[in-house]
Amino acid sequence: MPTSQQLHYLRSQLTPPGEEPPTLVAEFATGRGRLGTLAVLAALQQRIITSDRRSLLLLATRCADVPLGAWFAGLAEGESAALRTLPALATACGPTGTAAEPLPGCQAYPAYLAWLALNGHPPAVTAALVANFTAWGGYCATLAGALRRFHDFDEEACAFFDFFAQPPTALEQAATEAIGPAGLTDPDLDAAREYGRLLQAYEQLFWTTLTELP
Repeated sequence: MPTSQQLHYLRSQLTPPGEEPPTLVAEFATGRGRLGTLAVLAALQQRIITSDRRSLLLLATRCADVPLGAWFAGLAEGESAALRTLPALATACGPTGTAAEPLPGCQAYPAYLAWLALNGHPPAVTAALVANFTAWGGYCATLAGALRRFHDFDEEACAFFDFFAQPPTALEQAATEAIGPAGLTDPDLDAAREYGRLLQAYEQLFWTTLTELP
């Protein structure tokens, strides 16, 4: 099976069409979300993105002599770009009302990505990340639209969610080329499915934790 088909198949397994969005995203989509919750999200993302960037750079170093190294390095550059958009989102959402200390449920995803950076097989990690980005990007697109519609957020305030809301087509194409025409081996596909399942679970835990904030 060609690499592109493998990635498409994995994505369809991990993010089946029609899957319900997290409660927090659904609340914002109908104008019921609380900006204070997004203020906490913005504060937490500062720590999360910084961690994820380091994890991606470690993965880039682990496969520096093959095309996947450049792919992971490109993702790390994207994290740096996203980090620069957070202050405007935080300002628009207002104070968090709390110290925005790390929440265990929100730190599970970056902690697991750090584990993958040390222990994961890079081709399988690539496939798992591509599959996960589809769900994350969709949630960000919904939030960006809701913030404009219900809260009159401007372009700068929505830039964080807009950044991740871009269709993952180019990213997936680059991953396909970096993995190569030979595609993923059966063990890699099994590992990618495991990695992706856990990444998705930890991302859902992130949203659930925010939804349960007082």
